[in-house]
Amino acid sequence: MAHKTITRIGTVAAAGGAVALALLAGAGSASANQFYGGTLTPGQQICVQQYAGYQVRVDGSATGQGAKFKLQRNGVTIVGSPGLVTAFAAELRSSYGNFPGPGYYVACVTNNGTANTNVRLQLRTDGEF
Repeated sequence: MAHKTITRIGTVAAAGGAVALALLAGAGSASANQFYGGTLTPGQQICVQQYAGYQVRVDGSATGQGAKFKLQRNGVTIVGSPGLVTAFAAELRSSYGNFPGPGYYVACVTNNGTANTNVRLQLRTDGEF
């Protein structure tokens, strides 16, 4: 009788482990849409980071005088706004031929103005757009 109980527990544990492995295998990329929304004071900067395997997109907006936006990979700015802007977007895709390669991408917004600005910054990668 005790042997059957142990067998059943072992079978349940093995089945539970198989389900957990199946869920992990089906999970895909461990990325999540990165977002910031809030008020930046003059001189303040906010950045979000996420891994991209084959494509990346950044969208941003700012009120008032605007803000400076940039997208970086490995500490190098790939694309940025020419100065203070109220809207910014950049999309880099393997299929467009403009994706620099897999890695961690950082999107930043900086208030270089003289007044507070409300900003929104969104970084999406791979299957998120």
